[in-house]
Amino acid sequence: MPAMDENAEQQHPTTTVSTDYAHRQLARAFTTALSHPDPATRSRADAKAGRWREVLAGIAGGTLRIGSRTPVAGLPAWVTPEVVRGGFATGRACAEGPLEPYEREACRAAGVPEGRAELFAHALTEAGLAGLWALLDSGRYRVTVPEEAALLTVAWLVRAGEQSAALELVAELAPFAGRLRFTPPPGGGPAARPDAVHRRTVGDVVATLATRGPNLAVETQREALTVWLPYSDELLAHWLETADGGRALAVDPGPDWHRRGAALLLRYRTLAAAHRLCGKHRKPGENLGILRAALEATVAGEPLDPKLRGLLVASVDAMVRRRGLPGSARHSALRAGQAAQAALPSHHALAQVLLGRLATLGQEDGLADPDAVLAPVSAAEAAESGIPAGSAVPAALHRPVLAATSAPVETLIGRGLVPSAEVLAELAPQLAAAAEAAAHPDPALRGLVAAGHRAFAARRSLLLLDYAHQVRAEELPWVRAVRPHRSGDPAARRTGLAALRRLGELTLGTFPGTVPPNPLVSELAGLARRAGEPLPFTEELAADIFMGGFTPKFPAAARIAAGLLEGTVYERYYGIDYAEVRALAERAGSDREKSVVAREFSTLCRQRAGTPGTSRSVAANGTVIEQAQILTTHNLAVLAGPVGVVPAGGWEAAALGAYGTVRRLVALAERQPWPLATVKNAAFAWRQLVFHLSLCSPREREAVLAVIVGEHPARLTPAVEGLRLAAAGHRFDPDGTGARRFLGWTVGSHWLLGR
Repeated sequence: MPAMDENAEQQHPTTTVSTDYAHRQLARAFTTALSHPDPATRSRADAKAGRWREVLAGIAGGTLRIGSRTPVAGLPAWVTPEVVRGGFATGRACAEGPLEPYEREACRAAGVPEGRAELFAHALTEAGLAGLWALLDSGRYRVTVPEEAALLTVAWLVRAGEQSAALELVAELAPFAGRLRFTPPPGGGPAARPDAVHRRTVGDVVATLATRGPNLAVETQREALTVWLPYSDELLAHWLETADGGRALAVDPGPDWHRRGAALLLRYRTLAAAHRLCGKHRKPGENLGILRAALEATVAGEPLDPKLRGLLVASVDAMVRRRGLPGSARHSALRAGQAAQAALPSHHALAQVLLGRLATLGQEDGLADPDAVLAPVSAAEAAESGIPAGSAVPAALHRPVLAATSAPVETLIGRGLVPSAEVLAELAPQLAAAAEAAAHPDPALRGLVAAGHRAFAARRSLLLLDYAHQVRAEELPWVRAVRPHRSGDPAARRTGLAALRRLGELTLGTFPGTVPPNPLVSELAGLARRAGEPLPFTEELAADIFMGGFTPKFPAAARIAAGLLEGTVYERYYGIDYAEVRALAERAGSDREKSVVAREFSTLCRQRAGTPGTSRSVAANGTVIEQAQILTTHNLAVLAGPVGVVPAGGWEAAALGAYGTVRRLVALAERQPWPLATVKNAAFAWRQLVFHLSLCSPREREAVLAVIVGEHPARLTPAVEGLRLAAAGHRFDPDGTGARRFLGWTVGSHWLLGR
């Protein structure tokens, strides 16, 4: 859930959260748990309903304060709360619950009673510290929630001679020693190369492949090819022995024919009992059913009635005409091809081979060499599985394996494994973790910091009110304790800035026209902060909980935009007076002045949105938020200005890419019954187009405008006319020129959709 900024005035919560949303989620989960046909889905829904009941019970009982940074009574802000959809805390911490198996094993190995308090106390003994040091140096652990890094940090501090810091950290952790996990689970191996990232782990691939059972349709076809077609050929050949001039039973078959016919019927019953996937052979109107029914009557000594005799003759004729006589060249070639198809190993069988290969790898890691996992079946594997050696892994099994590829993020993007900005946001914590770790000279501490950063990035955001901000990694006691041990070497700072620039280039250049997701913005802000360059990166705010104003970093970001865009197409198109904006932002000196400037900036946004007062309308809130995004450029100016980011293909390519996104979304909106969300995204893409266009050279700008003016959708004509006027150096009145500013949020109908 998007939240407000850190520079807000600290206020006591004055706004309450309605429980309507929580009640709706509970009802939805309860309905699914009752009615869904899939048992696993029902089970998950039942668990989800239980969590929502905990939310509502906590709110009613006063043990939960939704909207606060410390929503769970008795737990400090640094404890990771369990959070459900919408940012609601359930009342539990992610690091609590029954002892994990690795904790029980650690208690047994230490000879202490099973309990977290006992394990915590043992970790502070000489033997316990020695075990933690060995774990630190091996790197064979994984931090799944941030708290699991706490005691490893204590051990590192003790070894570094920082007893005072270690004791302070222990004192802060001790009140929760019996409740929370402060030691990490074991890992399969040391960390991967620092510049490598991965979307999925080997364990994720194993879980996906393990659910891949035999395909019923494929196995049914395999049964038809290997069982029933050969049997029908035998039955046809048997009847052809009686044919004379193409008419079945034209000659006396003799006793041996009857004996062999009885054997064929017995074998049919055996096959039908053993092979139940195919049902076609049971249908009396099918060729096989007719041949079998006629044989049963003949073997039983019953005369064939004229109808059955006619069907028998027609079936025999049709089968020979379609495929040729059994044993003929045409028939043999057909059956050979079908047998080869049936002999192909199933996806299920090949998935078992892949599972065997993956079982020997670290389950928490990515795949540095996915091609080795996807190699053809070896001779040894063939001997064990019965699958022919050299069998290729089908394309359908490539996708889950390739999703775990561990490589530089640019490599993953080039291979199509990062399809959206949201996926890039998932990978950003790994990039940031590597940069943060590089700032620590000690190898053991580097590994611990990187693991802790990745775990913290997975912490779900809380629903926050009254301009509160999400907990930052620096607020965690164990992170704060090792903060003084960051390197002061300029090279470490350069590494952080390089990581910031690299992620910024990916943000601008890879997915043009896409709003950076909040998790990605958070990582950009964290990288800047830790590199000693705190910059006003701004998150996308939620219109449904918008407090009506903005925090001081918004006018600070607008000041950067003013310095970059004053006098440009962007300023003219959106009707901005950036000189006024810059003058406003420059008055923010002291904290008190920052708050005053933030309130004046909020007023400016409301005036630009045409809603000078506050409103409970989500759409009205959205129009105000959009004006703040326009004035600040929603992080584009911060990236292009202070960070110095230039898209890999240049601003012209970025502008054309953003325009391509606009065209795609406008076309999509025309086909949707509820298109407003798509129109909003198209307007955000258009804003990026105008920004990129403003940074193009005059020649590049003319080239981009020629494309837009020459081939734009008719619905976009007012926006294109406004852009053309702004590019020509004119400001325009949207009410009097036929030109429009393309905005996403609107109260009422949107002009792009017509009537």
